[in-house]
Amino acid sequence: MPLAAQAQTASSAHLLPADQGWIARVQDTLAGIHALQARFQQIAPDGKRSTGTAYLDRPGRMRFDYDKPSGLLLVANNGQIVYQDRDIGQVTTIPVERTPLGLLLRPDLRLSGDVTVTGFQHVGHSLQVTVVRTATPSEGSLTLILNDQPLALRSWVVRDAQGRDTQIDLFDTRTPPSLPDSLFVLPKDDG
Repeated sequence: MPLAAQAQTASSAHLLPADQGWIARVQDTLAGIHALQARFQQIAPDGKRSTGTAYLDRPGRMRFDYDKPSGLLLVANNGQIVYQDRDIGQVTTIPVERTPLGLLLRPDLRLSGDVTVTGFQHVGHSLQVTVVRTATPSEGSLTLILNDQPLALRSWVVRDAQGRDTQIDLFDTRTPPSLPDSLFVLPKDDG
């Protein structure tokens, strides 16, 4: 492998066999999530807190509808993440593969191969698994935080390419059999 390519790939965490077992269970648990609805609290990089309702419809679809007074809406579908600021009428679209959050939306959710586990902690009844895209670790990381009994997704932290962290905490989580397609219609730019 050329030296330049080596510098671009991620370094794996040193995992004990027990850790590897937990990673496999986390992967299976996340892959088993098809529909999820929850209230969320977001802590932005500047410390600002906002709340709303989150919907996850794996694979590939997510919606974060922020409570007033925020006018923000985030919808992921069709390989895109669209941020809409309804207060100012601005829409921003980025490819889902350009954000660490896209790792959670993948059809084949695997914590190996083109995804590298760069950190793992099991403290008390909480697991933390940090992952990056193996080929492009500088684009950011996703740290998944789960309860271990029963194993369930509780929150995540997205670290962007600039090293800024955004934390999402889930509560009042439900797993409905399905979610309506209308939740995942991508917002359009009105301009």
